[in-house]
Amino acid sequence: METHGVEQRVQNLILSRFPHNPTSGQRDACAAMSRFLYDSDPRSLFLLKGYAGTGKTSLVSALIQTLPALRVNTILLAPTGRAAKVIAGYSGRPAYTIHKKIYMTATDASGVVRTVRGINKHSYTLFIVDEASMIGIEPGATRHSLLEDLVEYVYSGSHCRLMLIGDTAQLPPVGQSESPALDERFLSASFSLNLISCELTEVVRQQQLSGILINATALRSQIARMQEGDEAQMPLFQTDGYEDVVRLQGEDLMETLYREYGDFSLEQVVVVCRSNKRANLFNQGVRGSVLFREEEVNAGDYLMVVKNNYYWLDEESNIGFIANGDIVEVLSVRNVQELYGFRFADATLRFVDYPDEEPRDCKLLLSTLYSESPSLTGEESERFFEAVMEDYADLPHKADRLRELRQNPYYNALQVKFAYALTCHKTQGGQWRTVIVDQGYLGEGPVDRDYLRWLYTAFTRATDRVYLLNFDSRFFAAEA
Repeated sequence: METHGVEQRVQNLILSRFPHNPTSGQRDACAAMSRFLYDSDPRSLFLLKGYAGTGKTSLVSALIQTLPALRVNTILLAPTGRAAKVIAGYSGRPAYTIHKKIYMTATDASGVVRTVRGINKHSYTLFIVDEASMIGIEPGATRHSLLEDLVEYVYSGSHCRLMLIGDTAQLPPVGQSESPALDERFLSASFSLNLISCELTEVVRQQQLSGILINATALRSQIARMQEGDEAQMPLFQTDGYEDVVRLQGEDLMETLYREYGDFSLEQVVVVCRSNKRANLFNQGVRGSVLFREEEVNAGDYLMVVKNNYYWLDEESNIGFIANGDIVEVLSVRNVQELYGFRFADATLRFVDYPDEEPRDCKLLLSTLYSESPSLTGEESERFFEAVMEDYADLPHKADRLRELRQNPYYNALQVKFAYALTCHKTQGGQWRTVIVDQGYLGEGPVDRDYLRWLYTAFTRATDRVYLLNFDSRFFAAEA
């Protein structure tokens, strides 16, 4: 009875910090959170799933404001720097990437720098992880997967617990059909965790006039029906009466980009594509016809890092390392050259998602800018490796050659692509004021669940406006 009374008081404390009248689902979630906070099982985990617009942000923000009064510390995490920036923005608290928090670098006896899981020195701390749908079970920095390392790191601390937040309709990690970090059965079976979970499905009243969320909710509902075995149906977008969802034809794209770039900064507008090939075409068009950039890369260009890099930042950096998905602004560029069969440039970069980080000088690998692969292919990487190793052929021991290779600034150059147009996976976890969604090639048959998840994820990257570029008329309710 006493525990129930405490849980009710905690529930009321969380609800009192809501910016609006909570929905019934949010009230149920608050009750589940209160049970979780006072659950006697030391390996309890809270899983919060929810549609876009259902108030996950308000709920988590209210929880974070409440926890200090309960003498519970919080650590806010996300899979990418851009996703960490989002949770920091709505919570008013610092947030970190999972990699930055749980991994550390160490030098082994042969002088090789490796990334290993660190020691959790926190106590009585709730680790809150947003955008958990992005966390995969591929090998992480250690031999374990990122999800395994995260769980083991958190529960190795004294009285520490984990809360995962995400949306199962978003794209799963690359190469996986579902998001393991949002799968109750997988989590329970793999980690011996006591799961307490809830899912928000009701769009909050303040959001019901948003065309973005009206359409996202319709997509989300159709995805759920298909998961239950229903046949695929063509999604019908609602645009009439909504200023934030706009149908756009190709001939109007450049004018739209002029206007959007004029209203917002370059980093607040993105074109979402279905392939790197389509993204390359858009990036070339934006740079040539809208920004009038003539050099291979110019000061003022926005780039996305497409492979983790541990070379250019020291251990004291707030970032820890430059991660796949980080967006940078080029402040200056110089010394463009060709070496080892690839093109490089020296650049001074501003880290867009880390405003407190000082600009850094780095070397860029220009050859990935318009590559149709996500980063260097395996064949290209092997050719690069062999070419650089030839420089150290005079060293008798392979260990010495490898040590020199790892300190070679060209071999450690940042692999980057232009960030004006990106694949949907590259945008996941981030938010932009304006998102232009390119339909891309689509056959005559019905769309499948994967395409709907792609559309849903693209829609929910936007905070202010979505443009539907070159979408077939069968996508629109008035013409179907």
